[in-house]
Amino acid sequence: MAKSIGSKKGSLLRLVEERSLSKKTEEEKKHPQETQIPYLPEDCISSILVRLPIESLQRSSFVCKPWYSIIKTPKFVDAHLHRSESVLIFLLPIRKERLYSFSMASGTMAPVPEENPNAVSVESKLLPPNCIPIFSNSSLSSPKFSVQFLAIKNGKTEIGGYNLNCLGSIRATCNGLILLDNKVKKGGLIVLNPVTRKLIALPLGTLHRPYNESYGFAVSDVTGEYKIVHLFRDELGFVSCEILSLWKKAWREVNGPAFGLLRWFGYAPVSAIGALHWIPQVDRSDYIVSVDFHKEKFHQIPLPRSCRTHDRILEMGGALGFVLHEEINRIDVWILKGFCGEVWTKNHSITVGSIIDMIPYFSLRIKGDIIFRRDEDGSLYAYDFQQEDLTKVEMVKGCIPSSATCLPHVNSLVSWMDESSECARLTLSSASG
Repeated sequence: MAKSIGSKKGSLLRLVEERSLSKKTEEEKKHPQETQIPYLPEDCISSILVRLPIESLQRSSFVCKPWYSIIKTPKFVDAHLHRSESVLIFLLPIRKERLYSFSMASGTMAPVPEENPNAVSVESKLLPPNCIPIFSNSSLSSPKFSVQFLAIKNGKTEIGGYNLNCLGSIRATCNGLILLDNKVKKGGLIVLNPVTRKLIALPLGTLHRPYNESYGFAVSDVTGEYKIVHLFRDELGFVSCEILSLWKKAWREVNGPAFGLLRWFGYAPVSAIGALHWIPQVDRSDYIVSVDFHKEKFHQIPLPRSCRTHDRILEMGGALGFVLHEEINRIDVWILKGFCGEVWTKNHSITVGSIIDMIPYFSLRIKGDIIFRRDEDGSLYAYDFQQEDLTKVEMVKGCIPSSATCLPHVNSLVSWMDESSECARLTLSSASG
């Protein structure tokens, strides 16, 4: 009798355990995230997200509200910017019919891409919602371009895009923002982040002939304010200057460089050490013309050697680099680390390969390599300072037309708004959500 009671108790206990386990399994199926995903501190999540490629990061911002809030904070945007490598941004012509373009770098004919029906038009984003776009005849006849970028990874190039089309040319770049012609308004300009697709149309400044003007785009190291500098030369040779702050959105006239100091606008200005810098003439320049971006004053900075046709100034790791051909098979790299009171120091000499026609193109922000473009055929070469090796970059997955203008760029989440405004916008969006 006792054995029978004990057996019944054991059976009942097993039945309770089985039902309890079954109920637990059902609960896990109903709430899998609560049991399978452990809690991670916000700093840990931020440290993981900041390492994602820009495409994955954009998708990750829509996973949940906490991730969205992390990715949109100014602190995260700045951390991501400082981890992002340099690329070249350019415009690829779009044609409705089947056409081909010749690439000097690859030596092949490549098809000019047809228009992607799902691509977003920059000009259409300027119009109010539910507005039917009506452009002028000159705008309709303007060629259309696809905004593309070229990245260099493991000695090879990769062509990427933003699924964006535009009608205007790229005038300048800064921290992931680009300055673009506004074809909707004659003489107008647009500031656009091609990654986030946020843009703003700027008020009209002084209209001038493109070949007699120059645009620079940089950010103040002191205030974090993004500014655009517009230089233009009149019939008498005087160079005038106006500056627009993206916080205030108004052009202001400032004193330009002294008469005769800046004779040529052939090269785009370089942003480094808190200033914009111009090479003043095509050959035999003994100095550069610079404007302090915070004080908005122009200066003349002597160069350590005379700048010749194949020599250039570059932004290199936050400093200003001067890369010049000292001899037929030797290139010297000089560095200027500060704007006031600093002197040029010779940092390195490149003595490998046949480099007489190697034009310094840009510097990789993270890896530190200098990218050269060969004048003979448009091919790219990378110089590794650690290995002291100059290697040809393999052109794969598309090409850049020989007529395309490429500018150094970085894919980022940067906004032109000041930090306080951005934080206020995020707070309002979180409250409404």
